[in-house]
Amino acid sequence: MGIEDRLGYRFRNPQLLRSALTHRSALNQEAVPKQDLEDNERLEFLGDALLAFVVSHFLYQALPHASEGHLTMIKSRLVSSDTLARVADRLSLVDDLRLGKGEERWREEKKRSILAGAMEALIAAIFLDGGYLPVDRLLSPLLRAELEDLRTLPLLDAKSRLQVLVQSRGVNPPCYRVLTRKGPAHDPTFWVEVRVKGRILGKGKGRSKKEAEQEAAGVALSTWCTDEEC
Repeated sequence: MGIEDRLGYRFRNPQLLRSALTHRSALNQEAVPKQDLEDNERLEFLGDALLAFVVSHFLYQALPHASEGHLTMIKSRLVSSDTLARVADRLSLVDDLRLGKGEERWREEKKRSILAGAMEALIAAIFLDGGYLPVDRLLSPLLRAELEDLRTLPLLDAKSRLQVLVQSRGVNPPCYRVLTRKGPAHDPTFWVEVRVKGRILGKGKGRSKKEAEQEAAGVALSTWCTDEEC
């Protein structure tokens, strides 16, 4: 299976793909055709900015209850070299990279920085060739898979962890509903339920709606992980 098959995208301009897969060390090799004398560093520069935007947009939609701080923390994980290298590995990108002889020994080690840079360059190449939509189609399922690994991060509150878990399984967002409110206006108590796929997964109470939702989400996490593989 070729790289375009693995990407699920056909380039109209194959030169963009060749450049994205060409490490600067390969340009010193006599075997490289003159028309291919462009490495992936400029594309990597553009891809870095595109990746930040795509991930930010994805997280904004996927985690509506997460604070700015939590979104920033998760974003930093998703755009890291480690994450990019894992994504590149899933696409078997190392098999298509063009490296100089001195760099080829890194193929077996799947050197993180080279793979991460090539992944950013590939994102830019797809964007220049076909626009934003094919980039989004490529990255969205990969980002959902990475979110699966981040759902238990302690810095996330219960609602955000539940949102990450549900999003990673391709399920519609949790639905919270206030069941009742009791007590005086200055000291109320709220009872809230949370549903996923129409099923009540948890109930909670608190002195504010947000507090009750957090408790319900915590119960839902336990219920989900009892009924499903987590």
